[in-house]
Amino acid sequence: MLKDLFLSSGIAGMDIRSLIMIVVACTLIYLAIAKEYEPYLLIPIGFGMLLANLPFAGLVDEGGLLDVLYKGVSLGIYPPLIFMGVGASTDFGPLIANPKSMLLGAAAQIGVFGAFLGALALGFNPQEAASIGIIGGADGPTALYLTSKMAPHLLGAIAVAAYSYMALVPIIQPPIMRALTTKKERQVKMESVRVVSKREKILFPIIVTIVVSLIVPSAAPLIGMLMIGNLFKESGVVPHLVTAASDIIMYVVTILLGLTVGATATGPSFLTAETLGIILMGLVAFAIATAAGVLFGKLMYVLSGGKINPLIGAAGVSAVPMAARVAQRVGQKEDPSNFLLMNAMGPNVAGVIGSAVAAGLLLNMFS
Repeated sequence: MLKDLFLSSGIAGMDIRSLIMIVVACTLIYLAIAKEYEPYLLIPIGFGMLLANLPFAGLVDEGGLLDVLYKGVSLGIYPPLIFMGVGASTDFGPLIANPKSMLLGAAAQIGVFGAFLGALALGFNPQEAASIGIIGGADGPTALYLTSKMAPHLLGAIAVAAYSYMALVPIIQPPIMRALTTKKERQVKMESVRVVSKREKILFPIIVTIVVSLIVPSAAPLIGMLMIGNLFKESGVVPHLVTAASDIIMYVVTILLGLTVGATATGPSFLTAETLGIILMGLVAFAIATAAGVLFGKLMYVLSGGKINPLIGAAGVSAVPMAARVAQRVGQKEDPSNFLLMNAMGPNVAGVIGSAVAAGLLLNMFS
């Protein structure tokens, strides 16, 4: 009886791969708590990874708890709901006030397609390459949505890479921004953004949903949910829906998404050379996206006669509002009186729309 009890325990079923993944899971939890790297996501992702790698627990087996909850990922339900919460807490005013900043958000998507081509060259198929490339958008929900549709077997690696690089924005972006700009460019002070009317803010989500959905129908689930959340906010007549979308629903879905995505990172599927390649290509995608945004910002600097600070181009990735804050900090290191945050928020929120459109284009072409 004692022997049978031992053989049925997780201790007997532990192997080196499970042990390594448990260490990785605990490391993610440590980074989330001690370093505050995306704690709302890395804690559930890390704990889901921990649960999935405990031998004989059965949580990820067919019919297990995490297997059932994973249906929300595989069916593409959780990421759009996250987008609804993002929309309900996002102010598109800086983008409406300066529509040219949409170009910076679009330029940052070059990283997505550059990494896509690189992944193809390394031997990944088009669906896998698209899932790897979207990491460059620095938008976790979009990366998970696209990967669940095109390469679900890569979900664990894509999730860890996407959210890790989102958390490391303050570390990865500044060296690239400083390398590609001059001190004079970094010191440029931009004019304050104009005040946007309530009518403009109400019309914006409706118009964007119609235009984007007609051009790229595959992006409609993400864009539609992002914009209905924003419409809740800007209408001013449904405060309880705003609270539900940006608070209650957002955090519940974040828990479910994190746990189930983390649970896909089991030893046999995660500890491979392919996973290492994905993580490295994800870094390349993010670096290219940052560089493309800054370089396009330099072009706008020249065309505007020196009125646009190229640093705001780095905010064209979709890490809201972290990327905009990084642009602000880098600018203030050169001139403490410079205030770029609101100008950087335009490209930053444009990046959210841009990453969803990029995902839709990839779905249209390769799904």
